[in-house]
Amino acid sequence: MALIDLERHCPLDADEAWRRLTDWPRHGAFVPFTRVGVDTPVGEGSTVLARTALGPVGFDDPMEITVWRPPEEGRPGLCGLEKRGRLVLGRAEIEVRPDGPGSRVRWREEIRVRGLPRFCDPVLAAAGRRMFGRTVDGLLRGGG
Repeated sequence: MALIDLERHCPLDADEAWRRLTDWPRHGAFVPFTRVGVDTPVGEGSTVLARTALGPVGFDDPMEITVWRPPEEGRPGLCGLEKRGRLVLGRAEIEVRPDGPGSRVRWREEIRVRGLPRFCDPVLAAAGRRMFGRTVDGLLRGGG
């Protein structure tokens, strides 16, 4: 599995950082050729579906929300996702905690692409750090 671990400090309070990071449809603005949708209401058991395609060629990356705990007074927010696709497997975790006047965000992923040999994991991890880093930074900035 390719391991990705990103941490960011941002000036947003934990509630706003959480809101932006879990605005699933906005993720598609930062991942090329990708649209993202989610079951509503959002919570444990909901499915987030990322569809990446160029014309008629593409794949789905369905993820089940396994942990949904927005930040509360004195407690960090935590969202756990289990990747359940035919091509992309693994898990992700988004943690948002108050940090001074802002917040600290940690995004962890363990990803495996079916059929991709394990010796490719370092390249997959580097690409994932770049893509997820761009996504986290963009969401926290409010761009897209």
